[in-house]
Amino acid sequence: MKPALEAIVVEELDALDYDLVEFHKGGSRDRPVIEVRIDRRDGEAITVADCARASRAVEARLEADKLVSERYVLQLSSPGVERPVRTAAEWRRFIGILASVNSPALDGRVEAEIVRVEGDEGSEVIVLEHPKRGELRVALSDVTDARLAFRWNPKAED
Repeated sequence: MKPALEAIVVEELDALDYDLVEFHKGGSRDRPVIEVRIDRRDGEAITVADCARASRAVEARLEADKLVSERYVLQLSSPGVERPVRTAAEWRRFIGILASVNSPALDGRVEAEIVRVEGDEGSEVIVLEHPKRGELRVALSDVTDARLAFRWNPKAED
């Protein structure tokens, strides 16, 4: 059921020019919880109005197709500041941003700045700049998990 649900969510978001960033179905059979994180294709920040628009479309489709119980909960939001980074296009979009990247090729998880994406489609290499290890290169296919990294800087700027 999860792949079918996810496909319907993607279809509804696609019609509104939003991308699905994360999808999770949890809860119980009687009270399923569907968590959806979306992003805009134009690169602008997700607004409350975007979330409301997408939520209405997804809710209408779920209810019309009777894919979940009547007591379902839909939680739809932006991907947040520590959003996942998966595709080559997403890596390119976030060049210059700090990311937390997990890969056996990096001997585990590292936090480094995204510098560039090299290579042809299907064989992309992510180039990162680590403060102590310098330039790191990892095949996109070797990345097991990556998210933007948020660092709180409590110092007030002058």
